[in-house]
Amino acid sequence: MMDELHSDERNPETGFEREDMAPRSVYAFLIGLALFTVLSYVALKGFYVFLNAYEKPGSVPNALSPNQSSDVSHQTHAEMSGHIGETFPDPRLEQNERIEIDGFRSREEKILNSYGWLDKPGGAVRIPIDRAMELIAQRGLPTRPQTGTVPPSTVQLTREAAKKSDTSQAQKKK
Repeated sequence: MMDELHSDERNPETGFEREDMAPRSVYAFLIGLALFTVLSYVALKGFYVFLNAYEKPGSVPNALSPNQSSDVSHQTHAEMSGHIGETFPDPRLEQNERIEIDGFRSREEKILNSYGWLDKPGGAVRIPIDRAMELIAQRGLPTRPQTGTVPPSTVQLTREAAKKSDTSQAQKKK
C-alpha cells in the first residue's frame, strides 16, 4: 500500500513540486505593482495639470457649465431654453419630447393619408395607404415574367390599363 502512495519514485515523470514559491519573490512583485500604480497616477495627474494649463484662458466656456458668470438658478425654463437656442448650433436636444413628437407624427400622418406629387416631371405621385392597399388587392402585386416568355411591350400595357380604367365603355354597356 505504501508503494501505491509514492508512485513517483518508480515513475519520475508523474511527480509534483516539492517546494512552494519563495515569499521574497511574491513580496517583490507586490511592491513592484504598487510602485507602478503610484507612478502611473503621478504621471497621469501631471499630464492633466499640463493640459489644464495649456488650455487657452480666452476659450468659450461650456454653456451648461455651473461656473458661469450669470446666475442660472433664478432663470425660468423659457429664459434658459432661449439661451440654449441662441448658444447651441443645430442639432439640439429635444426640449419637450411630447410636443415635438406629436408635431412630427401629425406631419407624417398627413403625408401618409393624402395625395400629392413626389416627382411632378417624372409623374410619380403619392396616394393614401388605404387606397394603395385597395389597388393592390384589385390588381395584385407585380410579377416577373416566366423564363422563356417575351415580356409585354409598354404600349400593350398602357392600352390594357386604359381599357381597365375607361369608365365610358362601362357606361355604354349599361
